[in-house]
Amino acid sequence: MDDQPLVAGGSGIRVLPVSTVACLTRVVGFHATHRIYRPDWTDAQNREAFGPVAHSPGHGHDYRCEVTVRGRLDEFGMLLDLTQLDRILEDEVGRLRGTHLNDLPVFATGRPLPTCEAMAAHLFGRLAPQLPDGAVLERVRVMEDPTLYADCTGLT
Repeated sequence: MDDQPLVAGGSGIRVLPVSTVACLTRVVGFHATHRIYRPDWTDAQNREAFGPVAHSPGHGHDYRCEVTVRGRLDEFGMLLDLTQLDRILEDEVGRLRGTHLNDLPVFATGRPLPTCEAMAAHLFGRLAPQLPDGAVLERVRVMEDPTLYADCTGLT
């Protein structure tokens, strides 16, 4: 690695090589409710398959969404403009705030169910195309609680 001083005569401060690749993770939270049930099944079938999480009207979570972006650092040591990432996250993740997830078109039919893994995949598909050139969506993690989360690392 070719260490160059940041400022002529500076000591101990070095420039990052332009070829450095890094990951940046932003965490956002939101509260939403959901119910795990299939609308095409009877209440008894849903209770049998999904237990208490099938009960109407549903239950809430304080979700946590972690979005990790990968790319080359620019001359200032930045992967992307953080305000741009925050704006994208507010548009996509923020719109889930205060919703009943089953009411969203993507989950309304019960295929897919509004699980944390389906939410991570849904958000991955919405976030990835909005990132600026040179930034790649590495991972979307959706946590229902501290003991349950799902990661989506790409769509096939």
